Amino acid sequence: MNSSGNKYYPTILGAAHLVILYIFIQTIVDFPLAIWDYYHGTEFLSNPVKKIVLSLGSILFILYFAYRKAKTKLKNLFPLKWFNPLIFIPMITFLAAAHVFLGEINREVEQLIPAPPWFWELFNRIFENDYGFLGAVLKVAVIAPIVEELIFRGVIMHGLMRNYPKIIAIFVSALFFALFHLNPWQFPATFLLGLLLGWVMVITRNIFACILGHSINNLLVLLSIEYWDEISQFSFFLLEQKEQLHISYLVAGISVVFIGLLATFSRKHTT
Repeated sequence: MNSSGNKYYPTILGAAHLVILYIFIQTIVDFPLAIWDYYHGTEFLSNPVKKIVLSLGSILFILYFAYRKAKTKLKNLFPLKWFNPLIFIPMITFLAAAHVFLGEINREVEQLIPAPPWFWELFNRIFENDYGFLGAVLKVAVIAPIVEELIFRGVIMHGLMRNYPKIIAIFVSALFFALFHLNPWQFPATFLLGLLLGWVMVITRNIFACILGHSINNLLVLLSIEYWDEISQFSFFLLEQKEQLHISYLVAGISVVFIGLLATFSRKHTT
């Protein structure tokens, strides 16, 4: 925590400004095009040239803007300290278990606040790709984790961890991460993922660990959607819903303990 009067970039307000700026840049073209395509049956939003130019340009601008504001070295913004790769085993089991009880939470949220059909159609059109399942994997499980982790667990966590206690840095970065996705019906899932990845950054100080953890999560979601008919035949999903939830809570709790133990062992090993 910064005990002096100087504040490192970004503060909570600076992080909010950065996220809003990024959302604005991303949507200033995408949203009007999505509306136009929706009502006129066109495919302007799917134009590959537009996608590449807009996405790459906005990402580079945001990262350069944040780098100049932070006034530090890239290795400080995006640390790559050694960590125990075994930490990914309990991360995978935690994410797999979390998807079970988060699915139930998401359904309850949607019952309280039903999502209008046009929202899902517009939302899907924005993230649509022309290359099938492999294209979705590239975009959702490769590109998105790299971009989002460089911003949220890189730039934003760098400033927050220097200005505030680590628990506040984790919570605020997770909150902004969830709000950034502009999807209130999946807020619990993105917020929990943000908490996990923020904790991973604190205990590993390695941006690659966060990117890979994010990628694993998104890949699990894609696989569950693509192969749900096959997955739903596993004996676990044939259990009563209450039993599924109890098992998923137990597995998630045990996984968190093992993540902490591995992180503690790694710190002792390197000191």
